[in-house]
Amino acid sequence: MPIIVEPLTEATYQDQQDLQKIYRDAPDWLFAPFAGDVQLIEGCLRDGSLIAGRFNDRLLGAGRLQRQPDVWHLSQICVRKITRRRGVAERLVNQAQKMASQSGATLHLLAPAGHLEARALAAKLNVPLDVLPT
Repeated sequence: MPIIVEPLTEATYQDQQDLQKIYRDAPDWLFAPFAGDVQLIEGCLRDGSLIAGRFNDRLLGAGRLQRQPDVWHLSQICVRKITRRRGVAERLVNQAQKMASQSGATLHLLAPAGHLEARALAAKLNVPLDVLPT
């Protein structure tokens, strides 16, 4: 399925609804350092760090992309429950990697220590995984 990955700086009402559905089933550890899904969504929209995967005008997955000069960190990756296991997260990571490379940076995933999901994704896609400071 052709998923378009885009930075999300302004969210329509439908985008907001989709983002809430994406993060509704996320585990609590995914939101750190935010208190929950609403704070994550609002904070990332405000600072321009949210990227999202769109298919047929609906958001299926999202993540937080923090850009520094040499290393970009992709964290809080989440895919809507009914769309999981279809390559959406992989597409988000691949596109973020491409964006980072075009800016002369490398992409690393960022997650709290000890979370197998993040380690598995990093290993599968051969992307370095950095540990989120606590």
